[in-house]
Amino acid sequence: MVRVAGLEKTFQDGAARHVVLHDLSLEVERGAFLALVGRSGSGKSTLLNCLAGIERPDRGRIWIGDAEITSLADGALTRLRRDRIGMVFQFFNLLPMISVVDNVALPALLRGESRRDARRRALALLEELDLGHRAPDHPDRLSGGEQQRVATARALMNGPDVLLADEPTGNLDQETAARTLALLRNVNERHGVTIIMVTHSQEAAEAATRVARLVAGRIEPGAGH
Repeated sequence: MVRVAGLEKTFQDGAARHVVLHDLSLEVERGAFLALVGRSGSGKSTLLNCLAGIERPDRGRIWIGDAEITSLADGALTRLRRDRIGMVFQFFNLLPMISVVDNVALPALLRGESRRDARRRALALLEELDLGHRAPDHPDRLSGGEQQRVATARALMNGPDVLLADEPTGNLDQETAARTLALLRNVNERHGVTIIMVTHSQEAAEAATRVARLVAGRIEPGAGH
């Protein structure tokens, strides 16, 4: 479902060149829930950004299903990311000036769906996540856990094949983090969405069905399979 072959990514810092991902290869089967773990600077978030098409690797290839995203032009990549990839961020990235239901509906509106149909489906997702009563509120009125659930609903709005989660429990207390992980497991099991989650947390990693460890920009031998 998700395949990475020979990925390399470097960053230039003045005269210094930093290799963040080095000849990295990985396969994630459809319906898996994979946790990517590793120390700060090991390349986890960079890998996630490459999988999302937010950053372009210097070398290597990435497939989402049968689409090789590393060969797509910017417009085609934007459409694929919109339609087939959902993203949940540590800091939620909800728009503060619009309601919860409109935040969730936004991906469908950007795809050209009517506002009426998008809001109807957004409300159904919020009900499924026990947030229907929060639909008219603005994000700043929600708790951290509620905001994370709204962000997850938004990521699911276009029925993605893959959900990418970057430290989804990083800003949450222990109880709320446990609820968020239970939500991700439910999304994985009930919706059949492949999840790739970056985390520093051992507890979060244990919620996944597979764990891959990044060391110095490479997948540790024997991990991720």
